[in-house]
Amino acid sequence: MSDNSNVARPYAKAVFELARDAGDFSGWSDQLAFLSMLSKDAGMIEAVQNPAVSKQQVIDLILDLGKDQLSSEGQNVVKLLIKNDRLAATADIAQQFLVLRDEAEQVIEAQLITAAKVNKTQMKSIETALSKRLGKKVKLEAMVDESLIGGAIVRAGDWVVDGSVKTQLQELVGAVSA
Repeated sequence: MSDNSNVARPYAKAVFELARDAGDFSGWSDQLAFLSMLSKDAGMIEAVQNPAVSKQQVIDLILDLGKDQLSSEGQNVVKLLIKNDRLAATADIAQQFLVLRDEAEQVIEAQLITAAKVNKTQMKSIETALSKRLGKKVKLEAMVDESLIGGAIVRAGDWVVDGSVKTQLQELVGAVSA
């Protein structure tokens, strides 16, 4: 996260509470993703930093651009962010919101790193096993790292299982040379 993570925390928590109360985590995720994208746009950054452009003009621009993406509460968040000079923190707000959402929904993101591509059936089986093991719904992301030679590495939060051939060979070499 960037330098805005401390600034983002109270905003993310407030948006999370709005989403939880409304039962609309998905809608708020979409709105924050839209605002995050806008906050990174070079033209938007230039407008926000231009002293000749008022805060109200920036608000009007964002609300016009987001007329189909932003709820009335989302529009209020935009107004608050602009008035407090916090548009640059939007990406961090979105990221922290997703963390809070995942905690509330008992979801954990996990990575599966393998030497070769894993098919959908294998992914589903691994996801199910991880969900059972961790007691949470698992969002599994697969990556290929051919340097592993074979086997896999699984990471979920602080939990890591390294069953790669590469690591096993390194441990074997370490044991033989010791």
